Amino acid sequence: MGSNIEENHDDVPHEQLKGKKGSSMKLKRHDSLDVEASKMSDAKKIGWIIAGAEALFADVGHFSVRSVQISMCFVAYPALILAYLGQGAYLTKHPENVSNTFYASLPKSIYWFMFTLAVLAAIIASQALITGTFAIIQQSLALGCFPRVKIVHTSIKHHGQIYIPEINTLLMIACVLTTIGFKNTDKLSNAYGIAVVFVMFLTTCFLVLIMIMIWKTHILLIIIYFLIIGSFELLLLSSCLYKFDQGGYLPVAFATVLMFIMCVWNYVYRTKYNYELDNKISPERVRETVSVTNSHQRLPGLAIFYSELVQGIPPIFKHYVENVPALHSVLVFASVKSLPLSKVPLEERFLFRRVKPYDLYVFRCVVRYGYSDVHNEEEPFEKLLVERLKHFIKQDYMFSIAANGDDQGEAASLIEKDVQVLERASNVGVVHLVGEQDVVASKGSGVTKRVVINYAYNFLKNNLRHGNNLLNIPTKRMLKVGMTCEL
Repeated sequence: MGSNIEENHDDVPHEQLKGKKGSSMKLKRHDSLDVEASKMSDAKKIGWIIAGAEALFADVGHFSVRSVQISMCFVAYPALILAYLGQGAYLTKHPENVSNTFYASLPKSIYWFMFTLAVLAAIIASQALITGTFAIIQQSLALGCFPRVKIVHTSIKHHGQIYIPEINTLLMIACVLTTIGFKNTDKLSNAYGIAVVFVMFLTTCFLVLIMIMIWKTHILLIIIYFLIIGSFELLLLSSCLYKFDQGGYLPVAFATVLMFIMCVWNYVYRTKYNYELDNKISPERVRETVSVTNSHQRLPGLAIFYSELVQGIPPIFKHYVENVPALHSVLVFASVKSLPLSKVPLEERFLFRRVKPYDLYVFRCVVRYGYSDVHNEEEPFEKLLVERLKHFIKQDYMFSIAANGDDQGEAASLIEKDVQVLERASNVGVVHLVGEQDVVASKGSGVTKRVVINYAYNFLKNNLRHGNNLLNIPTKRMLKVGMTCEL
């Protein structure tokens, strides 16, 4: 039985999380991360898909290309062809059984065996679709195309084995309501048929994009492929559309709702992130702000500002200083990232950079977690951050000595001074500052933009998981800094 491990996703895109020479900790064991990622990729390549076309589409990302090719060409496709040819031959003599061809064509001696087999195949296919739904939602989260949800990893070894409680509950509710609403299998089969044919046609369209953008296939081959395969699928689709009002509208309605949610979330997500990039505070501006604060008394203690930006200081810091003109003696701007790895070694978890001059005691930090790492427990996280920050300070000074030929005695005294300042600040107390950003459409925006941002996005945001829940920040030492962004 696998362990239940929660993965926390920030509402940020994946950026390159490596520091610059001379100002950040170097990865000493980056090869080990690559090896582990390779092992996990190989782990996805076990097993063959033989449960039908729907399972193929659902689980295609969890198996290797070769296994899919073999299972489809030598197991699934021949079985489907033989089954359909046999049913077609049966219908030529018994056209009156068109509504129940499969079971009517079976010999009575194997009826219950085939019935049991069909039920088991349906269970396998449904589980494959549920797993595929979890995988698609996880990928959508990584791309910023879906609201935050809780992802639980049920296996330490295999990254693809996940469970999403919210999505599982929604699927259950949808299944129950669909069954109650349709009340018979005819409408269900109509909805299923249109969904499968749409998936086939959309897969062909996406494959054309891959052929153009990735494979660089000759345009004539692409046209021939689409004319042959696409025309057959369009013909099949047109033959199913007459059942649209007999239950076929259901998958289209579901797809429309999901596409609306994903488009709204992604649009505001990108707009907000671009806003933060455009308004991020430069290191020069941070130096000016902290220097002004240094002219007064800085508060004793260590303050951790949680930011979504890997590069640069978020604009909410300026908003905080303008309203609370006091800063702690040591400032750390932290950005928490989840990596597609089982574990990130402790010595590689924190990447630091220091804002010069050194007497400001301002640091930037990227905290990287694997999906089986324990996130941000109250005391161990803070103690570990302080310890790794001490190690970084020593390394930074040692690198400066090697690069510039500085005096070792003076560097040793500066190291001791900075370490003492950091220890005093951490002993006084650690404060976690979290930005709570509300977004509204800017003045003069169109009706569509105002509806999308002010109503649709804020409704999703207010009714879903919040960032402080994802980071497991200790509530007793957490301060929320509110800010309204006009997009």
